[in-house]
Amino acid sequence: VAAHQLRSRLEPFVLRRTKEDVARELPERTEQVIECDLSALQRRLYRGIAEAARRDVIAHLDGEGGIEGATVHVLAALTRLRQVCAHPGLIVPEYVDEPEASGKFDAFLETVEEVLSGGHKVLVFSAFASMLKIMRAALQKREIPLGYLDGSTKDRDRQAEVERFMSAQGPPVFLCSLKAGGVGLTLTAADYVIIYDPWWNPAVERQAID
Repeated sequence: VAAHQLRSRLEPFVLRRTKEDVARELPERTEQVIECDLSALQRRLYRGIAEAARRDVIAHLDGEGGIEGATVHVLAALTRLRQVCAHPGLIVPEYVDEPEASGKFDAFLETVEEVLSGGHKVLVFSAFASMLKIMRAALQKREIPLGYLDGSTKDRDRQAEVERFMSAQGPPVFLCSLKAGGVGLTLTAADYVIIYDPWWNPAVERQAID
């Protein structure tokens, strides 16, 4: 009821276009969750960060800051845990080139190679620009052409990267940060989308995929 009332108030001021309105040729979306285990290195780092965060939060709860002071430390710990799950190299740069450092990253590379072997193009989103850079280095090492876009990409370069990917002879992989690419891009050359790590707001993910 509340959602309907809010929608009725906003409709006169907000133009909302759905995928069905502007791109009817696109097929229905099929989603697949790929599960994988943490590497031994990831498990050690995860447990260490979680335990340190627990002690830190308890100390702030018992101190003058109270629950408000602890909230910032909880969010910081959650971000670090997300980074460990993505790749330990985001926390400890020396682990970037460590073989089998990330079970998730190994699964990602296998998935990309499988998609490309079928002649498809894939759009890859990550919330961390530093994760995109790790991906770029690994794909370049495998001599896989790619496009790239994050928050630091200038407007003129952004458009050039999009046009290059959309061309018939363009690269089969496009790496993009969720924040920079979730809105205002049309990349219909890709028939696969990989969300490498979840964003805080699921609506941003849905917008990016659509």
